[in-house]
Amino acid sequence: MKNILYTLALLVSFSSFGQSVSEYFKSGYDKGQAKDYYGAIADYTKAIEINPNNADAYNNRGFSKDKLNDNYGAISDYTKAIELDPNAADAYKNRGIIKELLGDLNGACADWKKAAELGDTEAAGWVSDECN
Repeated sequence: MKNILYTLALLVSFSSFGQSVSEYFKSGYDKGQAKDYYGAIADYTKAIEINPNNADAYNNRGFSKDKLNDNYGAISDYTKAIELDPNAADAYKNRGIIKELLGDLNGACADWKKAAELGDTEAAGWVSDECN
C-alpha cells in the first residue's frame, strides 16, 4: 500500500511539471508569429502528443510546415484536422492552397468549395475566380 501511495505521489508531482496543451498551443502560435516555424512545429507536436484530437493544433502545424515548403507534411496535417473537425473551414482552405501549388486545381477547388460552404468568404472568392 505504501508503494502504491508513493508511486501515485511521484506521478502527480511529475505531471505538474509538464506544460498543458493550451500552453504548448500558445507557445507554438507565438513562435509562428515570430517566424520560428521549426519551434512552432515542435510545440504543436507536443500539444498533439498530449491531445491527439486537437484539430487546431494539426491545422496550425500544417501552416508552419507550409511556410517551410513541406507541402506534403502540410497536406497531411490539414487532412488530419479535417478528419477531427469536418467543419474546419481554415483547414480546407489551407489544404486547397497547397493543392493549387502542387498543380491540383481540381482538388484545390473541391477544398475551397467546402471552405466556402462552411462560411469562408476568401475561399468563396477563389472558387468564383479559379474554379468552374
